[in-house]
Amino acid sequence: MNDVKKEVVCPVVGCQELDRPVSQEYNRRWFVVDEAGQWVSATSAPGLSQVICEARMGSLVLRAPGMLRLDIPMDVIEDDDSVRKQVLVAGQTVDVVDEGDVCATWFSHVTGKSCRLVKLHPEAPAINWPGD
Repeated sequence: MNDVKKEVVCPVVGCQELDRPVSQEYNRRWFVVDEAGQWVSATSAPGLSQVICEARMGSLVLRAPGMLRLDIPMDVIEDDDSVRKQVLVAGQTVDVVDEGDVCATWFSHVTGKSCRLVKLHPEAPAINWPGD
C-alpha cells in the first residue's frame, strides 16, 4: 500500500479542494469578502463549501448547485491599480485584487449575501489563516 500524502490545494478559501494536482502557488490565492471588506468564511456562508474548483487550461473553473460555471484566468499580470484594495482577514490588513462584478454576483448568489471574490496581490505577504 502506498502511503504517499496527496498535497491538497484549495484555490478559493472555503470551497472544495482540487481533485487534480496543481501548483501550490494557487493554494488559498482567492477568497470572498463582504461589503465591509471582511473575509467571509465557509462557516458564515455555508454555500461556499458546495463550490467545486477545477483547474483547466489556465483557468480556475468554479461550479455550484443551480449556477452556471464561472471561469477565472489563473495567471493575470496585476497592473491595474483601480481594482487593488485592502481587506481584513482575521484582523490582518491584506492587499488584494478585486475579481470584478461578474464574480461578485456569482458568489453573492452562492452565499446568499452581498460579497466579492478577491485574489491575494502577488506582492502581498502570505496570510496567516485561522487554524494554520
